[in-house]
Amino acid sequence: MSEMPGLGNLSRVIDSVVKDKGIDRQIVVTALEQAILAAAKKKIGTYREIEAQYNEEIGEVELFEFRKVVENVEDDELEVSVDEAKKLDPEAQIGDDVGMKISLGDFGRIAAQTAKQVIIQKIRDAERDIIFNEYKDRVGEVVHGIVRRFEKGDIIVDIGRTEAVLPRREQVPRESYRPGDRVRAYILDVNRAAKGPQVILSRATPKLVERLFEVEVPEMAEGIVQIVQIAREPGARTKIAVTSKDSSVDPVGACVGMKGSRVQAVVQELRGEKIDIIVHDPEVARFAVNALAPAEVLKVFVDEDDKTLQILVADDQLSLAIGRRGQNVRLASQLLGWKIDMKSESEFAAEQQRAKADLGAIEGISPVAIELLYLEGYRSVEEVADMPIEELQKIEGIEAEMAQKILDGAKARVKWKKENPEPVAPPPATEPAQPAATESKPS
Repeated sequence: MSEMPGLGNLSRVIDSVVKDKGIDRQIVVTALEQAILAAAKKKIGTYREIEAQYNEEIGEVELFEFRKVVENVEDDELEVSVDEAKKLDPEAQIGDDVGMKISLGDFGRIAAQTAKQVIIQKIRDAERDIIFNEYKDRVGEVVHGIVRRFEKGDIIVDIGRTEAVLPRREQVPRESYRPGDRVRAYILDVNRAAKGPQVILSRATPKLVERLFEVEVPEMAEGIVQIVQIAREPGARTKIAVTSKDSSVDPVGACVGMKGSRVQAVVQELRGEKIDIIVHDPEVARFAVNALAPAEVLKVFVDEDDKTLQILVADDQLSLAIGRRGQNVRLASQLLGWKIDMKSESEFAAEQQRAKADLGAIEGISPVAIELLYLEGYRSVEEVADMPIEELQKIEGIEAEMAQKILDGAKARVKWKKENPEPVAPPPATEPAQPAATESKPS
């Protein structure tokens, strides 16, 4: 559109824009009217009263200038005589406003270019609004896209109607892409930006794993099997806790699928990321046992106040329970939302022995009282000495008289330990290096 006369018969132009850009017809028509109006005012003056109207029948934008009907014309740009007004409208009277059609051919190249720019901007704004409104309601979906380019570590992905960004922070460390590669990602957010709506993608969010399972597992789509919690270290390992509303449906089996087909489809999409599927349990101790699989747990001690679990495993299971670089126990802790203190059987036995020996040093304490204190979480004589007498009396099996006796004995023992500190053992002596023996050869 280089000149204004080229705007004639706009129906086909409007239809093309509506079809190609998916923009509402009225938005395009309004943009054209405003564009022509802006061009006209720039040419003949903003102070003049001008209107632009699109004529559907002839496919053109028509311009009308309104002038006030007066008996004696003093300003011929704003006023019109009664005689001239009656030629346009036989019923025109003094004081009326009469519209006079302006020929588009009166405007030059500059005015036409202004109109073109306004139209382009209006169409661009409308496209942005359409894209924003479309994708803001799709947050939480998984979309397919094609990698187009890279910008400062971010990956720009073509997802159809627009280009989305996969930020460096939302990428999986071990994954790499080249332009033209297909990628599947989770729509994390949609922001309004100066250059247009910005769709933010993620490959690292745990929600991606959840959505992939919803696609592969029909029981999830039906609402029978649900993912209760997810803990993920992107690219390495994910633990998901599942439950079933139907007792006849095994939630783990539903997620794994026949011969592991369902879980393998998710693993393949995540490029080999390991996935542990466990049964959720409302009882935290049993949930912890499930979460630490494949390691076998011997005992779980629950501290409700500090939300801490002390977990005991066999000596040969400790490394398996902790996992490579602490990954297994770390993910289990995230899944539970509790701190986990992992101990091997031998470590636990040694700590138990030390604690009971320290408690046993309280004068007059019985073996039963030692066991009761230990089971309540007391691990040293100092802990007992610092507790109010009321707390000791609450322990089932310890009466008021015994509690007072234990507290007095604990305080006396702490005082004695302060007065008789244990000597610090010297570091082990190192023997001077001996010269290497040499074998003498007979002369």
